[in-house]
Amino acid sequence: MGEAIFPALGINLAATFGLALACWLLSLASGKVSFVDAVWGGAMAGLAALSFAQVGRPGALAMLILAMTVIWGVRLALHLLRRFLRHGEDPRYVRILAQDRARGRFALASLAKVWLLQGVLLFGVSLAAQAGILLAGGRDAIGQLAWAGLALWAVGIVFEWVGDWQLARFKADPANRGRVMDRGLWRYTRHPNYFGDACVWWGVWLAALDAGWQAALLGLPGLAFLTFTLTRWSGAAMTEAAMAEKYGLAFADYVRCTPAFFPGRPRD
Repeated sequence: MGEAIFPALGINLAATFGLALACWLLSLASGKVSFVDAVWGGAMAGLAALSFAQVGRPGALAMLILAMTVIWGVRLALHLLRRFLRHGEDPRYVRILAQDRARGRFALASLAKVWLLQGVLLFGVSLAAQAGILLAGGRDAIGQLAWAGLALWAVGIVFEWVGDWQLARFKADPANRGRVMDRGLWRYTRHPNYFGDACVWWGVWLAALDAGWQAALLGLPGLAFLTFTLTRWSGAAMTEAAMAEKYGLAFADYVRCTPAFFPGRPRD
């Protein structure tokens, strides 16, 4: 049964790289690439929907995994698209492509370093959802693993959505200019949005496990990578390096008092 999903995953992979090439052409016309962050969530939602469309008779479990992925992905895509339209190119991508722009290699560098790379990563991270939907097929029964996954997903949604909302309100207040956000959920973890993201996708993985061990096995490497990047690479680590440079001692105090990733009691 597991082998039967690979043609569908092949279609999904082709769609992923077709989208990556279309976005690359758009980035050449605009000279900007950081709308890739909005594409990340939207494309994962799209891959879940494409997987669902390839199931002959989708059942309740496939619908649940689809809903979990699409609700998360569409909200994130809209949030990051608004941020891109408001603030323009993200400084991270400016740094990544600075030398390539100076040497006239923006086209090939943006294709390789941004669009093709992100295509591979988003396909791999969302494999749990894709495979879970495809393997769930017409299953109407939702087991305990899927319910546990939905509960973990809900925790993640609260942390990610509320954390982003609180941060946006904080930044919109001129009185907070130059201050470190240390209120609301940000008092209990320095990265409620990243923590929420991890909870969402491990919740999807548990729901996929309910569809079959093959889905969980296919999705595990991508989820392990996502957890690593959120905690150690381009997520928390890169954000904190930029915050330390911008806020200095104020951010050092925040780090000393606030749990790094998993929420916990603030330290005095």
